[in-house]
Amino acid sequence: MKTNTEFKRLSLDALRGNWAKAVIATLVYVFIASAISGPSAYTGAKIQSEMRSLAGGYSGASLYQISSSITSPEFLAMQQKATRTSGLATLLQFLVLMPLALGFTNAFRRLLVFRDNDILPNTFRVGFSNYWHNVWGMLLTGVLTALWSLLFIIPGIIKMFSYAMTPYILYENPELGASEAIHRSRMMMRGHKFDLFWLYLSFIGWFFLCLLTAGIGLLWLSPYVEGAKAAFYEEVKADYALNGGLD
Repeated sequence: MKTNTEFKRLSLDALRGNWAKAVIATLVYVFIASAISGPSAYTGAKIQSEMRSLAGGYSGASLYQISSSITSPEFLAMQQKATRTSGLATLLQFLVLMPLALGFTNAFRRLLVFRDNDILPNTFRVGFSNYWHNVWGMLLTGVLTALWSLLFIIPGIIKMFSYAMTPYILYENPELGASEAIHRSRMMMRGHKFDLFWLYLSFIGWFFLCLLTAGIGLLWLSPYVEGAKAAFYEEVKADYALNGGLD
């Protein structure tokens, strides 16, 4: 197994001369994600603020007065708007963000493996080719991770690392169904979940430095991490093949 330093070096080698394209692709991805999730988050925060205001303003009020306020036409209209906004955001996350996330991840793998530096076009091309296959695979991965998280946080985190190779497998092996791709990721990650955790942890210093730039530095850190993660995938894939790819 390669070291974190080697994974990072491979990422930097691939990004050399391609930083501008990588940053632009990351900026577009973040912009689309924010445009989809932002309105829902804003509306939800506004309702929470209104609820806190009502709770504070009616701290000595009767239950009837509080009930009358939260069932007022204005407050109900706000809740209905929040429901519609949240529902639309959830739908767009399924239909747009999930395949886009798969495309973003694999665009950096293509850069690392094939030196294909069309990062932004590949993000859309890869994500939205074989569209429903990608959407269903990413959705099933998210649902399974969420279900494990309902047990306790730790099982959810473990499964998150166990399923982490699924986006690569879905793209590289379109003949596999979603559950088969997830299963193969589980097999690949046997004995390597902590390795991936340790790789992520090795970026913690850079992450805190990025916070000092009001998050702007993340536009450079994200490509660096994605490149290292793609190198990690190539390593565990080779290890899986070396062991016969046996389940």
